[in-house]
Amino acid sequence: MSIVAIGCNHRSTPLSTLEQLTVPAEKLPKALSELKSARHLSEVVILSTCNRIEIYALAERYHGGYQDIREFLAMHSGLPPEVVADHIYAHHDEEAVRHLFSVAGGLDSAVLGEHEILGQVRTAWERARDEGTVGSILGPLFRHALETGKRARTETAIARGIASVSQAAVAMAGDHTDGLVGSSVLVVGAGDMGEGTVKNLAKAGAAEVLVVNRTWERAEKLAAACGGRAVPLAELPEVLVKVDLVVTTTGAQDLILEASQVGTLVERRGDHPLVIVDVAVPRDVDPAVRDIPGITLLDMDDIGAFVDEQCTGRTRAVANVTAIVDDEVERYRSITSAREVAPLVSDLRRMAEEVRRQEMRRYAAKLVDLDPKERDAVESITKGMVNKLLHEPTVRLKDAAGHARGERLADSLRDLFDL
Repeated sequence: MSIVAIGCNHRSTPLSTLEQLTVPAEKLPKALSELKSARHLSEVVILSTCNRIEIYALAERYHGGYQDIREFLAMHSGLPPEVVADHIYAHHDEEAVRHLFSVAGGLDSAVLGEHEILGQVRTAWERARDEGTVGSILGPLFRHALETGKRARTETAIARGIASVSQAAVAMAGDHTDGLVGSSVLVVGAGDMGEGTVKNLAKAGAAEVLVVNRTWERAEKLAAACGGRAVPLAELPEVLVKVDLVVTTTGAQDLILEASQVGTLVERRGDHPLVIVDVAVPRDVDPAVRDIPGITLLDMDDIGAFVDEQCTGRTRAVANVTAIVDDEVERYRSITSAREVAPLVSDLRRMAEEVRRQEMRRYAAKLVDLDPKERDAVESITKGMVNKLLHEPTVRLKDAAGHARGERLADSLRDLFDL
C-alpha cells in the first residue's frame, strides 16, 4: 500500500485549466465516493482551494492509484486525460507526506505562509471523515500535518505580514485605488474567502462595505459582522454603478459578471474608474472585462505577482519551516513504523508463548507429581526464558523502526518465523 498525493496548483497549471479541475464544495461528497470506489484506492481526501486541487489517497498500487485519480480528474473536468497528465504532479509515500506537510506549513501557497491553507487542510480532512473515506492511515497523517502547520507559524516568521489571499487581494486593490480609506466596496460571496476579505477591508479603512450573496441570510450575517450592509442579488447591477471596488469570492461554476454586463455600466459611471479583484477559482469575472476602458480587472495571477514583490523578506523563514517539515516527516515515519512494528512484536511473542505452552502440555505427564509451588516455578522459569530470548530482538526492532535497517529486521522476522 502507498500514500499518494496527486494534483496541480497555481504553479503547475494555468488558471484557465486549474479552474476546470477544482471540485466545488457541493460536489465533494460525490467526488469522494467515486474515488473511494475506484479499483486501487481505499482512503481518499480531496483538498480543493482557489490555488490547488490535490487528491491524497491510500493506493493498493502506486501506478494503479495514479491512473484512477488521473481518470477521475479528466472525467470531472471534461479535459482529455493526456492534458490532465501534462499538468498534474504526483508524490508517493514519504514524498507525499513531505508535500502535505509543506502545504500545511504554507510553503506551497500563492501567498507564502498563508494561514488560510491550514483551515482548508482541516476542512478537507473533516469532509472526508464525514463521508467515510478516511481511515487509520490518512486520518493520523492529516492530524500530523495540522500539527506541522501550527509549528511553522508558531516557531517562524513565515506568516508575518501578508498571510492570506484575501489580505493580499485587499492590499493589491489599495495600490490600484490610491488607498481604500473612505472607499465604497462590494464583496460578492459570503464564504470563508468573503469573510476574510470583509475583515481586511475593515482594517484598510473602507467607508462602506456591501455584501451580495445568493443566500440572503449569509449576506446579512457577514455584513453585520463588519458594520456593512447586505444587498439583494437582484440589485447587483445598480450597486456596480456606484462602488469604487468589487471583490468577487464565490464558489460558483458560472461567471457572475459577463463582459457585456460590465460594459453597459461604463457609460453610467462616467469618469469614475472601477477596480475588480476576482479571487475566485473558477473565475467569477469574464476575462474579457480587462479590455473595457475604465475597468481594471485583477485575478489570482495578479495576486501571485503582487505577493512575490511584497514577501521577499519572508523567504528567510523558508529554511526554518523546511527544517520543521523535515523534522516532522522523520517523526511521522518513526511513529508510523513503531505502530507497524507493534503487531509484529505481538505476533512474535504470541507465537513463542504458544510454543512454550505446547511444550508444557507435551511434558505434562512427567510433571504430574510436582506440587503447586513446583509447577509455578516451572511456569516462571519457562516464561522467563522466552522473555529473555525475545527481549533483545524486540528492543533492536523498536529502536530501528522508521529506518531502512528496521524494515530489514522486520522482513527478516516475518520470513524466519512465518509471521
